Amino acid sequence: MEGKSIPTFECRGSDDRVIQSSDLLGKKHVIYFYPRDFTSGCTTEADEFTKIHQKFVDADIRIIGVSPDTVESHVKFCNKMSIPYLLLADIEHTLAKAFGVWGQKKFMGREYMGVKRSTFLVDESGNIFKAYKNVRPKGHAQQVLDTFIDMSQKKD
Repeated sequence: MEGKSIPTFECRGSDDRVIQSSDLLGKKHVIYFYPRDFTSGCTTEADEFTKIHQKFVDADIRIIGVSPDTVESHVKFCNKMSIPYLLLADIEHTLAKAFGVWGQKKFMGREYMGVKRSTFLVDESGNIFKAYKNVRPKGHAQQVLDTFIDMSQKKD
């Protein structure tokens, strides 16, 4: 997906607004996909993005989390975790499929379909310039911020 435009999409957010891919144009974005609200890895990842959220704001970068959970679940997750950024409810997995992160997973010998934890860094033109697959939550938010900073320094 690196070097390609983000897929066209429309999804309801934790703020109860419908967000479209065109809404992302003109700003840098982190779009991270995670399996489920309130699970340990997802909680760690959300917490890490929340802790350094202001650094993303200062760099004019918006964060968007995406999972198959409902808007109601996202609202509860945002409230409990004090998440200051938008979460999108991809209930039908449309966005996950478009980004290529919906697929076969294995856990403790059981196979099932689910979201593969992934992150996409998007520039102001809506192009994906970096994709992280099979993300480990611990330390990932800082890794993402560092990548944006490195990219900005190379442009200067």
